[in-house]
Amino acid sequence: MSVSPFAIIVLAILVLAVLVIFMGVKSVPQGREWTVERFGRYTRTLRPGLNLIVPFVDQIGAKLSMMETVLEVPQQEVITKDNAMVTVDGVIFYQVLDAAKAAYEVGNLETAIINLTMTNIRTVMGSMDLDELLSNRDQINARLMKVVDDATEPWGVKVTRIEIRDITPPRDLVDSMARQMKAERDRRATILEAEGTRQAQILRAEGLKQAAILEAEGRREAAFRDAEARERSAEAEAKATAAVSDAIASGSVQAINYFVATKYVDALKSIAAAPNQKVLFMPVEASSVIGAIGGIAEIAREAFGRDGAPPPAPPPRRPTPPADPAAPVPEGGPWGPKA
Repeated sequence: MSVSPFAIIVLAILVLAVLVIFMGVKSVPQGREWTVERFGRYTRTLRPGLNLIVPFVDQIGAKLSMMETVLEVPQQEVITKDNAMVTVDGVIFYQVLDAAKAAYEVGNLETAIINLTMTNIRTVMGSMDLDELLSNRDQINARLMKVVDDATEPWGVKVTRIEIRDITPPRDLVDSMARQMKAERDRRATILEAEGTRQAQILRAEGLKQAAILEAEGRREAAFRDAEARERSAEAEAKATAAVSDAIASGSVQAINYFVATKYVDALKSIAAAPNQKVLFMPVEASSVIGAIGGIAEIAREAFGRDGAPPPAPPPRRPTPPADPAAPVPEGGPWGPKA
């Protein structure tokens, strides 16, 4: 069966039309952008969705991901400011903002970002001491991100985050740091223990001081009360003595007998109430005691009278004329001869 030339021409036209449609219609996935080159020169960027280009004239240049991408920074050795060698690695997050710049301003974008990050890691971390390096990781990340972001801005790339993942000092340095940390902990514990002992001694001394002050105040108050009691007792004794003296001065001999008898009886009572062992032989001037009691009864009878009536007032005493200094003193003194 022979095919006519017309059929061949139609078939060729159909194949060419399909090829033109296939080459001129481009579907860009979401999260990606493609660059278009015309005779090798960049013309425009295709966005996600259905796009048309001129077949056989335009062609796709670079296909770039516009999503945030993570790159691993390989391990490298860094010498710190105090000459300590540490091994460092990390990760970097970046996002392409301008597909044309990322495609035509730098070759091999990922390799360029990794090498730039590694170089700046050595620069930033090499200017810090080991202790500062281990304790200020956030500061290191912030400085790295600023430096790398400024460097990649002409490439149409935004560095969103740089994280230092591991900082590994040498084993002997780790052992030295452990010993240093232990010594520091022991020092703090010793200081805290000494501080606690000092506080305890201060509080104990304060307590003893307060106790001594309170005890002294108690002794002072007791001494004051004792002195006041002795003063009251002395005042009462003085009043009683003054009353007896007045009675004696007025010529009442019964007052003397009453005073002496009362003191005598109180003395016997004190002897009987003493807690020490004693042997008391009676009579101890029993006749004097009985006489004193009888004197007290006589005083009572004279005070209230035989039938309850008050006794008559004693006759007034005649004043005694003053003694002549030249007169001889009788035997026994001015009170007369001794009995």
